Amino acid sequence: MGEFELIRNFFAAAPCAQGGEGVALGIGDDCALLAAAPGEQLAISTDTLVAGVHFADPCDPFLLGQRSLAVAVSDLAAMGAAPVAFTLALTLPTVEADWLQAYANGLSAMAQSCGVRLIGGDTTRGPLTLTMTVFGRVPAGQALTRSGARPGDLLCVGGELGNGAGALPLVLGQRSADPEITEPLLAHYWSPQPQLALGQALRGKASAAMDISDGLLADCGHIAAASAVGLLIESEKLPMSRALLSFLGENGARSAALSGGDDYVLVFTLPEAELAPLLAAGWPVHVLGRVVAGQGVVLLDAEGRDITPSTRGYQHFRETP
Repeated sequence: MGEFELIRNFFAAAPCAQGGEGVALGIGDDCALLAAAPGEQLAISTDTLVAGVHFADPCDPFLLGQRSLAVAVSDLAAMGAAPVAFTLALTLPTVEADWLQAYANGLSAMAQSCGVRLIGGDTTRGPLTLTMTVFGRVPAGQALTRSGARPGDLLCVGGELGNGAGALPLVLGQRSADPEITEPLLAHYWSPQPQLALGQALRGKASAAMDISDGLLADCGHIAAASAVGLLIESEKLPMSRALLSFLGENGARSAALSGGDDYVLVFTLPEAELAPLLAAGWPVHVLGRVVAGQGVVLLDAEGRDITPSTRGYQHFRETP
């Protein structure tokens, strides 16, 4: 099967590739064309997932299709952007029709859930690698960034922490547990739900934001550095699921919540006056701590003592000690 036949059979015909609002021209030409409305800006982000690094190999291709798009779309949520389109660069060691069909089905299911359309990409031979570029739109001047946090703001997250990291021993086949524990953890890992609606609701309210991919402590460090502030996190306020606590115990769950990564929920800073209206509207806002003058991220115990761990999250290219 040639490259163009592969694209035509498995991706160009997929439901998520049929165009729609914001897409003037999709798959089939040298470039796609996006229609940018007056007064809006394009938000663009690229994510690469490598077999054996970002996901187990082999794994279920349908679940991989869901996950590979969701983690990229989560970056749009972090900016408060509405999703428009995405491209896929797919590197394959071999062409297997069943694998491709299952992957395309999972990809299309997540694309339709997120309201984003496939508009092009590339295919080539090599180690299994998936690169997504996502495009969103946001009113000019209203994008959420990492650089606006100010002393006095609250530090918040948009959901439970640690479920993705908690699922990893299950994904790798290292542990097992009862279905009431494994199912919610695995669902979070393989089908994370980008917090698009929350991100858009935070426009004009949150002072800084990003999504948690490498761990709460590590990603809060990016906000602290970009905003030139300090962040204090109260360890007793970490929102953790019953499944995670049952599976890993309190200490293991806390470690996963702080440093595990793969959460894909939003972490953001918020002027205190904005909290009550968001809670009244039903948004899942959990207050973890506060923004202070200074630098870096500090984890506090119930008595206010510094218990910040040395391991803060995942980093590519980190030197092995």
